[in-house]
Amino acid sequence: MAVNKDPILKRCRYLGISPMVMGINKSSNRNPNANSRRKVSEYGTQLKEKQKLKFIYGVQETPFRHYFELAEKMEGKAGDNLITILESRLDNVAFRMGMALTRREARQLVSHGHFTVNGQRVDIPSYRVAVGDVIAVCEKSRQTEKFKALPEQTAGRTVPLWLDANKEAFSATVNRLPNPADIDYEAETHLIVELYSK
Repeated sequence: MAVNKDPILKRCRYLGISPMVMGINKSSNRNPNANSRRKVSEYGTQLKEKQKLKFIYGVQETPFRHYFELAEKMEGKAGDNLITILESRLDNVAFRMGMALTRREARQLVSHGHFTVNGQRVDIPSYRVAVGDVIAVCEKSRQTEKFKALPEQTAGRTVPLWLDANKEAFSATVNRLPNPADIDYEAETHLIVELYSK
């Protein structure tokens, strides 16, 4: 399994996203407009948008392209469908419901079998949740200091409307599929569609 070891703050600055999107409450003292002076080609703009989504969700090129192919086959806009697919990954849901500080941590916690979907343990971070699914922390894991401290550590994080989260019960229910209006960053997915259409 490939692991992205890029420095998060440096990558966020390059891609033009807030570290808060990654679950990190830090800021950089460097000039945020340092890269804006450089002229970027149309291809460069499209590539950067794709890199941004891959970085945020921790997805490598092969699965990302597979997600795009699935998004194209679904009804509606391919760009919007791509956001829906990425947001409905189990590791992202664990992060969104406040049971992990970052998506990278959520991926690791899911891989180690700390989460269940409808009562069944799932250890695949890329598992896609569906409407009505109940995602919860395993009973045994709830007793650990790590999970006991999480509700307080993620108290300021806004839970998206498509999730009905109960932090006291360490669980969340998927009310509906996510859409681009639910994300907390700017995404120009039409650029990714143009990039893959070449």
